Formats: sequence, C-alpha cells, structure tokens
Amino acid sequence: MMPLNLADIGQPQIIKKIGGSPDVKKHLEDMGFNVGGEISIVNMLNGNLIVKVKESRVAVSEELARKIMI
Repeated sequence: MMPLNLADIGQPQIIKKIGGSPDVKKHLEDMGFNVGGEISIVNMLNGNLIVKVKESRVAVSEELARKIMI
C-alpha cells in the first residue's frame, strides 16, 4: 500500500484506504473517492494531481493525495 501521489501516471489503481479526519474522508467521498474504486493519475503539476475517478477528472492537492492509499 502506498499514497496516491507516488503512483505512476496513467496506471489504473484501486483505492484501498482513505485516511484523515472524518471531514476529509467525507469530502473525498463526496468527490467520488471510495474504497474499492478505480482511480488513475492523468497529470501531475507541482505536486498537485489531476485524477480520473468514476469517468470524471478531479484536481487533488498533494496533501489530499497523501491520504488516499492505493
């Protein structure tokens, strides 16, 4: 298991765990990040990520990406 920000660009990954406070978990869940869901990094800019989750592209800060374990 490793944080999302260390994953390779374009490789599909499965979310195994979402860390952080209950508010952070709820925020990520509302954006479509759920345990067992598929995610892939589209691009990385200055540590921030553009990820594809549930057929949508979402921008995620490096701080949030570290809380998503794949």
